[in-house]
Amino acid sequence: MTQTSEDVTWLTQEAYTKLKEELAYLSGPAREEVTAKIAAAREEGDLRENGGYHAAKEEQGKQELRIRQLTQLLEKAKVGEAPASADGAVAPGMVVTIAFDGDKDDTMTFLLASREYASADVETYSPQSPLGSGVIGHKVGEDAEYELPNGRKASVTILKAEAYSG
Repeated sequence: MTQTSEDVTWLTQEAYTKLKEELAYLSGPAREEVTAKIAAAREEGDLRENGGYHAAKEEQGKQELRIRQLTQLLEKAKVGEAPASADGAVAPGMVVTIAFDGDKDDTMTFLLASREYASADVETYSPQSPLGSGVIGHKVGEDAEYELPNGRKASVTILKAEAYSG
């Protein structure tokens, strides 16, 4: 199966390294710590009324979920700058400026990328979000439609789309 641009997560080297370190910690020392907490709580006796045991099991579940999320993310990750779209269309890794309902005064600029690539400089929207999936593939000057949480459709005009430079 070949990866499409929507399947790839572009990460800075710094973000990639940070996520790899988090995965290594969660898969090693943190896993051992939670296993020890569960074992210690189990020693206390009756598990039905053992708050420490249940808290440790919940922590373990959350930790294992994060391990799976990081593993999947890092499998699809590419380090570096997302390439500019060859046809000028909006793609993950781009900073996009839109106007709501064609109103040039009601605009928003955001980075179209995964949360792990988020920047303090600009708001980040996932390519899988309603807005993100609505603008992908559209070119500057085109209108795009996406579905709001209430089920209604919203229209935006793509004003600008450029590769994110970090």
